[in-house]
Amino acid sequence: MATANGAHLFDHCGSNSRFIHFTSRNTTSKLFLTKTSHFRTPKRSFHVNNILTDKIHHPITEQGGESDLSCFAPDAASITSSIKYHAEFTPVFSPERFELPKAFFATARSVRDSLLINWNATYDVYEKLNMKQAYYLSMEFLQGRALLNAIGNLELTGAFAEALKNLGHNLENVASQEPDAALGNGGLGRLASCFLDSLATLNYPAWGYGLRYKYGLFKQRITKDGQEEVAEDWLEIGSPWEVVRNDVSYPIKFYGKVSTGSDGKRYWIGGEDIKAVAYDVPIPGYKTRTTISLRLWSTQVPSADFNLSAFNAGEHTKACEAQANAEKICYILYPGDESEEGKILRLKQQYTLCSASLQDIISRFERRSGDRIKWEGFPEKVAVQMNDTHPTLCIPELMRILIDLKGLNWNEAWNITQRTVAYTNHTVLPEAMEKWSYELMQKLLPRHVEIIEAIDEELVHEIVSKYGSLDLNKLEDKLTTMRILENFDLPSSVAEFFINPEISVDDDTETVEVHDKVEASDKVVTNDEDDTGKKTSMKTEASAEKDIDKKTPVSPEPAVIPLKKVRMANLCVVGGHAVNGVAEIHSEIVKEEVFNDFYELWPEKFQNKTNGVTPRRWIRFCNPPLSAIITKWTGTEEWVLKTEKLAELQKSADNEDLQNEWREAKRSNKIKVVPFLKEKTGYSVVPDAMFDIQVKRIHEYKRQLLNIFGIVYRYKKMKEMKAAERKTNFVPRVCIFGGKAFATYVQAKRIVKFITDVGATINHDPEIGDLLKVVFVPDYNVSVAELLIPASDLSEHISTAGMEASGTSNMKFAMNGCIQIGTLDGANVEIREEVGEENFFLFGAQAHEIAGLRKERADGKFVPDERFEEVKEFVRSGAFGTYNYDDLIGSLEGNEGFGRADYFLVGKDFPSYIECQEKVDEAYRDQKRWTKMSILNTAGSYKFSSDRTIHEYAKDIWNIEAVGIA
Repeated sequence: MATANGAHLFDHCGSNSRFIHFTSRNTTSKLFLTKTSHFRTPKRSFHVNNILTDKIHHPITEQGGESDLSCFAPDAASITSSIKYHAEFTPVFSPERFELPKAFFATARSVRDSLLINWNATYDVYEKLNMKQAYYLSMEFLQGRALLNAIGNLELTGAFAEALKNLGHNLENVASQEPDAALGNGGLGRLASCFLDSLATLNYPAWGYGLRYKYGLFKQRITKDGQEEVAEDWLEIGSPWEVVRNDVSYPIKFYGKVSTGSDGKRYWIGGEDIKAVAYDVPIPGYKTRTTISLRLWSTQVPSADFNLSAFNAGEHTKACEAQANAEKICYILYPGDESEEGKILRLKQQYTLCSASLQDIISRFERRSGDRIKWEGFPEKVAVQMNDTHPTLCIPELMRILIDLKGLNWNEAWNITQRTVAYTNHTVLPEAMEKWSYELMQKLLPRHVEIIEAIDEELVHEIVSKYGSLDLNKLEDKLTTMRILENFDLPSSVAEFFINPEISVDDDTETVEVHDKVEASDKVVTNDEDDTGKKTSMKTEASAEKDIDKKTPVSPEPAVIPLKKVRMANLCVVGGHAVNGVAEIHSEIVKEEVFNDFYELWPEKFQNKTNGVTPRRWIRFCNPPLSAIITKWTGTEEWVLKTEKLAELQKSADNEDLQNEWREAKRSNKIKVVPFLKEKTGYSVVPDAMFDIQVKRIHEYKRQLLNIFGIVYRYKKMKEMKAAERKTNFVPRVCIFGGKAFATYVQAKRIVKFITDVGATINHDPEIGDLLKVVFVPDYNVSVAELLIPASDLSEHISTAGMEASGTSNMKFAMNGCIQIGTLDGANVEIREEVGEENFFLFGAQAHEIAGLRKERADGKFVPDERFEEVKEFVRSGAFGTYNYDDLIGSLEGNEGFGRADYFLVGKDFPSYIECQEKVDEAYRDQKRWTKMSILNTAGSYKFSSDRTIHEYAKDIWNIEAVGIA
């Protein structure tokens, strides 16, 4: 069937997608070069007089619903010419030399040319068909390097490798010049990036929105003092991928005041004004022309805001104040928030992301609607997904725009907002459930606070309407738990429900009449406390009577007024039409514990969407040896798009030929890691040892401390044995750690310091040699993961049960045939089910036991294992240096108190953990058994593709359809 503007729509049987062919300005051939140029260097020279004759304007042949890109793929000669063109005519380096950094930029620009054609065609389709589009808002996008992923998705890896060889360079060396984009930190950002890859690959109309952080989180250095942080430099010479859209910018306001106009409307006026400018990054799909956008916002002010008079008067700092205040919003991911200024900056970041993105989305909706804008149809064209609570301000911001700027009434705006927005919860940790100071938010975003107050009042009315027949105490408990505003009086409209009935009293009982509403802070206490917190003696009955007779006024101690807060997670649940967890066990915890009252009120909102990772980046491109084996033994490359075909490896898991090939692929990946570890850490390791890896954000609940305590125990036992006995009892291991501790998270930084101290001792112990090595890889990122994960034998996912929402690194390791040791936490539960219980090393307490175990500890009934006490004593003996680890070890001791009492149950799970590690050694000695386990891990990982997850989001939450570009 045909559409306007020369578009042709094809429906394909058996395909999830519709394919559109456009004959438009964006699908014509490009002339890359019209002149001759020369490069001359002492080492190499080349001549440029070629044209990249790409054939991308021809229709694409369809095969099974997938786009066949081979019919228009440029060859090595045209790519060589294109790279040379960009080296000379879009330079960021001097012309004299063609060295690796310059080769990378020229190559990336050449790749971007191919992407731009597809990108523009994708834009055209979305504009002309005006289909519903999903928008994924996230504070993080942990992209990794883009070059190899882009040319892999375009199926041009071989052609670019040949072209660079013609120019005297190796593709792998050129690709290594690319810095990782410093736009994220951990699993939250990597998940967002995997989702974008799947959205593009599956031809779903969607965009990502984030912030363009100049200095990222930080670059991690490891010194004798532990972790040190320095600013990231990924944008120091610019990014060859991004395109600044100077015509796309939006005003952002902070502070000011809200007043009522003569028309009765509320107006947000005055304050601080900046603008957000769009920088777009193309995200290509695999074997498809669909190329979607990651739009990043950068903050600035107009040149007119530069105070020239102040500058010329010598007040240089004052002159630049407006620019500095605007630009610093996008300096750092997660700036320290212990200071008031840090909190303000974080809230500015969150609002900038939400406001700029929503203004952009609404502008697009209005443009596509033309003269017939029907706001009630907005949710039929727009789906906004909030990745965790950081984008929560989307809810009041969308309300503000619809009411204040577009003239809708409250009910209309609220209906549209709830139908548009959805929320993904990523944590059960109380400290990660964002709560903002009401006072701070009111100062920074006064209009939004008014809207939040109105939403909260509506919520209170709904709760009272639903549960008004309950006992008043139970109703008050529900309101206390569910309200968006914390530590607030009830709205006057419902306060009457909580006025205690007048109590008449006999003289005999010596009680008083009660008329006023009782607040939480007015609880009657029988034992008073003095200023030191010690209980004072109770008054005698006689003295109490005497006080009553004299009617002596009693001056109560001033009540501590709790800080008023805004609960962002509650606002997400109330304001969105869907709430999803990210693993089956996590989603159950969300329903049964975290948001149980909301689940009882709105059960239809709650869903599970188990996380997934893209098989393109995490097997196909990062592990070519394993990819070749999978293709050979499944008989097809379709597994890259249809990961269920990985399950076919199960039937060959005992095959000796497959096992030999599998082991050789693993060893070749380990050999690549050996020089990398030497370069980054100075330590030499052997590839024949077991590579035991834990790489993730450093946090107490992730329990890197349990891992390193287990290593210390292993080392101590080795030292107590003779050499021959050591070799008999222990399998050689290289224990690899990686991950960043947040700059102000003191305990996490102590753990990093401890790991490096243990490594320094063990790695220099000649008695131990290659039997045990401990390595901390600095500045862990996506590129490091792409090297380490294919080389892993064992991976550690050992968080306290019930505290990891899902995890995604566990999925990447499983895909690469790595066997896991872990607790029943997050996606571990589902991974174990899929790969088989016998192919997963399980230990530790389960989620339903955790509360009871903490109570046991608080009651003083916990008895630590002797082996655990032995390790603590060994550390305190100075075996790993002179650093005082009392604060670190002290967190594992005592029965109560902040930072004490082993809240994450390291001591409780330690015996189970080290006994499970003995089973690991036993299995690794039997390489046939171990290899079979490895194969079955890859075979069972098929469920954990982000393609599966995105299909579920598209169907169950966003209600969008796939449309391919042809």
